[in-house]
Amino acid sequence: DHTERMLQAMGARLEIENHVLRLVPGDRLEVVDVIVPGDFSAVAFLLVAATLVPASSIVVEGVGVNPTRTGFLDVLLAMGADVTLQDERSVGGEPVADLVVRTSELRGVEVGGDLVVRAIDEFPVLAVAATQAHGETTVRDAAELRVKETDRIASTVQELRRLGAEIEALPDGFVVSGPTQLRGSRVQSHGDHRLAMALTVAGLVAQGHTTVYGAEVTEDSFPGFEKTLRALGGSVTLGD
Repeated sequence: DHTERMLQAMGARLEIENHVLRLVPGDRLEVVDVIVPGDFSAVAFLLVAATLVPASSIVVEGVGVNPTRTGFLDVLLAMGADVTLQDERSVGGEPVADLVVRTSELRGVEVGGDLVVRAIDEFPVLAVAATQAHGETTVRDAAELRVKETDRIASTVQELRRLGAEIEALPDGFVVSGPTQLRGSRVQSHGDHRLAMALTVAGLVAQGHTTVYGAEVTEDSFPGFEKTLRALGGSVTLGD
């Protein structure tokens, strides 16, 4: 609901009922200064990296925590992740907070239903988190993943198996059993920026070296992703 929130911050009168939006005419929109919050879908990879890499503790500042976008945060918390919100505030009508993340042990969960809509872009990195969780993690009702930049169900399962993950595809999701010690390997991004970043995070917790081919696609949604990981202490280099 980013557009509705921004319009309301500019003085527009909106009526929203039963998913129907009605704009009341007659008002002028006011000029406002807006700081664009950090994108939660990009932050998700840092959350999982800090959760899985031993002895990690990071703060990610100015993250958009609009509830329509933070389904993955709900999943991580249900898995037992140590993530807290600090300095919660409103910026241009959008809820924003600083996220504090520390290494923690995870447990398997079941994900489906309405939660899927709010977490659909984060499922590749959720699969990575699930490889280190105790028990079984099941994702259902996510058939939309089949028609993203790639078939994200098939490609995520294929590439995580190369790293030694115990993961099985479902028609509308996947099942992961853990925890499993991942092994460094050569993996492919399949031209999918989110899969490339998820595999990079997996490489941080795998034994040995992991090479992600086609990782330049991370620039699509997280320019400087590898530089950010290096600044946090990750051993990541961008090849030719």
